[in-house]
Amino acid sequence: MSGTATRANDLKLIGGWLCLDFINTVGCRDSKHPYEWLTKYSDLVSWSQHAGTLTENEAQDLLRKAELHTTDAKAVLERATILRETLHRVFSAIINHQLSNPSDITTFNVELSNAMAQTRLLQTADSHNWSYVFKDNALDRVLWSVVRSAADLLTSNKLDRIRRCSGENCGWLFLDMSRNRSRRWCDMKDCGNLAKARRHYKREHAPH
Repeated sequence: MSGTATRANDLKLIGGWLCLDFINTVGCRDSKHPYEWLTKYSDLVSWSQHAGTLTENEAQDLLRKAELHTTDAKAVLERATILRETLHRVFSAIINHQLSNPSDITTFNVELSNAMAQTRLLQTADSHNWSYVFKDNALDRVLWSVVRSAADLLTSNKLDRIRRCSGENCGWLFLDMSRNRSRRWCDMKDCGNLAKARRHYKREHAPH
């Protein structure tokens, strides 16, 4: 759940991996009325800055360009939504010990090819790091880090640690890095406390 969030850049980042936090930009996903946090391109930019993939200057630059290229900005938002739901299905299949739909893998690979085409290796005095070529009006740069994050997780040894929150109607995904792999909630302060309160209420009102 999102707790007391009122905007995309207020959402808790509890997924433990960037792409999982991106998937969690839908609130109450398992309910009949899920809540969409990314309703416009500026929400996507705000969330990206919140998640640490854009600096403030980069975010402001993208917002200015989006105002000049509104059709392109809307198209990127649509791609972001498709990517997010594709990733949700892919990781849900993993959680359920199933194979992903091949069409989802194809959709992801299209975005992966685009993101990797912008990727460059930078050398510093003591390390090598990934960076991106930021072309003018590349409004989809907000997707590149998410795609790379998903590719890294999908090819990691952590797939058996991906969990779905047990909270009622929540559906958020997270990486369970607890020692005994027993984490059940996206956030104990939100879904965990709600579940505890429900159990207490049932005990108090159970017939004697």
